[in-house]
Amino acid sequence: MAEEPWKLDGELVLSCNCTVFCPCVLSLGQHPPTEGYCQTWAGIRIDRGHMGEVDLSGLKVGLVMEIPGLMSRGNWTAGVFVDHAADIYQVKALTRIFTGKAGGTTGLLKILVGNFLGVRQAPITYEVDDQTRIFRIENVVDGVVKPIAGKTRGENVVVSNSEYWIAPDITVARAEKSRMRGFGRNWNFAGRSAELCRLDWGGP
Repeated sequence: MAEEPWKLDGELVLSCNCTVFCPCVLSLGQHPPTEGYCQTWAGIRIDRGHMGEVDLSGLKVGLVMEIPGLMSRGNWTAGVFVDHAADIYQVKALTRIFTGKAGGTTGLLKILVGNFLGVRQAPITYEVDDQTRIFRIENVVDGVVKPIAGKTRGENVVVSNSEYWIAPDITVARAEKSRMRGFGRNWNFAGRSAELCRLDWGGP
């Protein structure tokens, strides 16, 4: 499965402990998070996806990550939550993708993550209410993220054409609600930095 082509199209929502918008997007990991370290969860909705012959469309994934300083220096801690609707083949495929073993867009995770907390399955929902994103992992994450409105009516603040590994265009957002309890962590990032982006990942 290591050499099998994979593709994920969809959307990603992320909430972190930065007090203002995450500096990693513009500095590409060369500037530390606002608190000196990063704690974050991310929710992923896969609209269309596959690894080889394994169809991943319609599934959701959650990530929990801790970064002790500069993103680029590594030593990350990460855990993965996979939609309870996924079968064993889908779980294996998503595990390879989100541990970096499948190469491609997420391949850097294999290098940067030094402590992998494991993979768990749970009911996951990813909802859109107007422009607000509501992401939940049952008994783990309860998140409500809303984009920051820009000066032009009806348009949000967007960082465009970046080399940020997640996506080139990032919508600046704020967490209206952001609780995470899992893997021995208990976080609350309400009112802090968040971001949204279209997902266009693939490999190897």
